[in-house]
Amino acid sequence: MEMHHHESNHHNHMTGSEKFVDLVCGMTVDENTPHQTLLGQTTYRFCSAKCQQKFVSSPHLYIQKDTRNNAPLVNPLPVTNTNKIYTCPMHPEIRQDHPGVCPICGMALEPVLPNIDDDESAELIDFKHRFWWSLPLTIVVFISAMFMHHTHWMDPISQQWLELILATPVVLWAGFPFFHRGWQSLINRSPNMWTLISLGTGAAYGYSLIAVIWPQAFPNVFKTMDGQIGVYFEAAAVIISLTLLGQLLELKARSQTSAAIKSLLGLSPKTARRIKDGVEQDVQIDDVLVGDTLRIRPGEKVPVDGTVVSGESIIDESMITGEPVPVHKVQGDHVVGATINTTGALTIRAERVGADTMLAQIVQMVSQAQRSKAPMQRMADQVAKYFVLAVVAVALLTLLAWGFLYKDSGWVYGIFNAISVLIIACPCALGLATPMSIMVATGRAAKQGILFRDAAAIESLRKVNALIVDKTGTLTEGHPTFERITSISKTYDETALLQLAASLEQGSEHPLAQAIVNAAQQQKIQLFEVIGFNSITGLGAQGNINQQRILLGNSKLMQQENIEISALVSQAEILKTHGASVMYMAVDNQLVGMISVSDPIKASTLDAIKELRNANIHLVMATGDGITTAKYVADQLKINEVYGEVRPEDKLKLVQQQQEAGHIVAMAGDGINDAPALAQADIGIAMGTGTDVAMNSSQVTLVKGDLRGIVFARIISEQTVSNMKQNLGFAFLYNALGIPLAAGLLYPITGWLLSPMIAALAMSLSSASVITNALRLKMK
Repeated sequence: MEMHHHESNHHNHMTGSEKFVDLVCGMTVDENTPHQTLLGQTTYRFCSAKCQQKFVSSPHLYIQKDTRNNAPLVNPLPVTNTNKIYTCPMHPEIRQDHPGVCPICGMALEPVLPNIDDDESAELIDFKHRFWWSLPLTIVVFISAMFMHHTHWMDPISQQWLELILATPVVLWAGFPFFHRGWQSLINRSPNMWTLISLGTGAAYGYSLIAVIWPQAFPNVFKTMDGQIGVYFEAAAVIISLTLLGQLLELKARSQTSAAIKSLLGLSPKTARRIKDGVEQDVQIDDVLVGDTLRIRPGEKVPVDGTVVSGESIIDESMITGEPVPVHKVQGDHVVGATINTTGALTIRAERVGADTMLAQIVQMVSQAQRSKAPMQRMADQVAKYFVLAVVAVALLTLLAWGFLYKDSGWVYGIFNAISVLIIACPCALGLATPMSIMVATGRAAKQGILFRDAAAIESLRKVNALIVDKTGTLTEGHPTFERITSISKTYDETALLQLAASLEQGSEHPLAQAIVNAAQQQKIQLFEVIGFNSITGLGAQGNINQQRILLGNSKLMQQENIEISALVSQAEILKTHGASVMYMAVDNQLVGMISVSDPIKASTLDAIKELRNANIHLVMATGDGITTAKYVADQLKINEVYGEVRPEDKLKLVQQQQEAGHIVAMAGDGINDAPALAQADIGIAMGTGTDVAMNSSQVTLVKGDLRGIVFARIISEQTVSNMKQNLGFAFLYNALGIPLAAGLLYPITGWLLSPMIAALAMSLSSASVITNALRLKMK
């Protein structure tokens, strides 16, 4: 663990100056920021006076401390690509510079910022190796225990020795990580699932080992009809194998949590074309410095944030903004790294490089939101902490009571009654209680086009009472669609104008042009041949059709050509207030009409909004579009709280504001610009029609892109959590009935003692009840 001792721990030479993380908001701050606080021997730096004030008023909220030695565990780590920091997904206050396991919960630590080339984790590879090599031995031990005594292939003693030989490598080798973590949980005084598993399997294996090696230590009551002591090597081996399988599934799922950051890192180009002293040269992106002049050719990605020095082009910024319409860029305009230059050539001056680019900031925000959000502890883990202590206490009391109350063989009875208590309290049913419900629920949800990333998403979704939705691609279709055409010409009606416009635009790749061409194709309009087509960047297009000069574009194009458009200006403004993009059309320099293209509201959105409102969910719309367009869509859907022209960091702050107001917040979006907010929200909901980054940043994905899926997902969440509670109830009911019997409380009255065989049977029954009850979710 990294400790706060000296500022020398924080050096970063990536950009020539030190970078620090504001512990309050997670933003990157410079070494010389005026907002600094000295606490103990450590100087903490903040982005603003507001964050500094929050820290000073309650520093304990932002510095996680080790309760054993009162030493801080969280370091204000510098932002660096060279130092790899590992943290626990359940306890983000645990941070160290090498792989390992969490001392609190025993989970494997993950890198805070994974490398894009990272493959399977070392732990996943190790567990795969242990599982597949030990699985055949487990199967043979299970078959031997269940069926071999009926065949009489070998005598009982030989059979027990065979099971001992086969089960030993499964328990001691394949299960070694579990015993190690169980031991660590005792050392760290943090009982968890590994405590249960190590106690249960250790008791079953140890009991059986003594039964084989020293059978005379057992009283006759523990002997079967053939005079042998029953062994339970198969129980220990099967629990180890099932636990390994469960860990493989969990580790595979957990590896997906870094997919969002990997997707973001993959957007960044690897090289840039730098112009220096009149010579152009391709250089690594890390070698680009502030002030460098860079060339961007058509089809290339913008390497870093900067300002256009010369040239003009259309830039596709959808991977950053989430908006589908490309943006016209000319000299003096700002460009963002990782966006795509579509047509023209540009020369830019680099202004923000490395960790200061917008893409790097988005990566940092996604990472910070993921790590600062404490995932909900599974109910079984919460209860297991106290269950383990209670079971151990009962086992110790059983041992002492028998030892002191019964002189003849009292300690022997005490030892093995205590083992019976541990066996009946085996975590098999407790461990299955949550995963079985989750497994059935996720399968049912998948059939309805709803994908949950993990169990925590199902557990938390039912609590959501505020939903922030993006507009483009979430409430709307996400791509421009032809809306209407208006003609003021006596020569050309609407169909004729659409034919001319589509003919002109058929060679263009602009999304608005494609919307017009698609509309003509849907109406089966035959297109004309165009001569001299010319795409006028940022203005429109022109060409000759049937010896007539056709112009189609915005008002600037018409003004440039001295074409009067006043006859349509008022109608155009009305269309714009309804969220439409308007293009004027002229034939031989005479205005003949206009075309409007818009991003329509999804057919299912209105019904979905009504259902969400009926579920008492507070709705907020946030979009990168202009406020006029945003308000129009909000009015159509009767959403009262609406925000327009918001950037990724604005959406993130909006989520945080809703959370500070006491809401359990879900965020629904589909673009990269939504990724930080999706990660920060209690539940991130991605549209399946959106970007991979949005889906990887979210806990829930709606494959069909239908918001009504949120309502159904909440129903599944409520039913699943209820089912998990029932499963836990069943598991504890069996234990509550069996533990007193195993401890021998009824022995003075009935003379009954619960042998480990009956304890194992009770364990199996509890597992069966859990599985059966979980399967009921399929029928709801």
